Amino acid sequence: MRYTLIAVAGFAAIVSGRLMAHHGDAGRFQDEVTTMTGVVVALQLVNPHSSIIFDVTDENGNVVRWQAEMGGPTGLANNFGWNRSTLTPGAAIQVTGRVVRSGAPFINLTERARIVLLDTCEEIYHSRTPPDHPMGCS
Repeated sequence: MRYTLIAVAGFAAIVSGRLMAHHGDAGRFQDEVTTMTGVVVALQLVNPHSSIIFDVTDENGNVVRWQAEMGGPTGLANNFGWNRSTLTPGAAIQVTGRVVRSGAPFINLTERARIVLLDTCEEIYHSRTPPDHPMGCS
């Protein structure tokens, strides 16, 4: 009995540590939101986090490949009607979210975030808590 309790406690410690490591984003992303425009390269509807790969032209004219991370495909489908053709390569988008502090071209779209299709100015995604500022599509 004693060994069973030790084994269960050890297993719980390992599993809870992994879950916290996966979801422990405190301090990983900047506090303020950033808005950028880009062109979709790929939409990856995969678990546990879907991603948009998109190219952004910086102030020097260089193209930088970014990755935007969102929730899983089931949530995107149920809440916004997303499917594999929601974002196709070449689509122009405006993305608002929190950029990773390391300076890598990675933006989180799970909090204070939105995605707008620039050709129609249609908001196709927003997090539960949308960004404080209005979308700048014209």
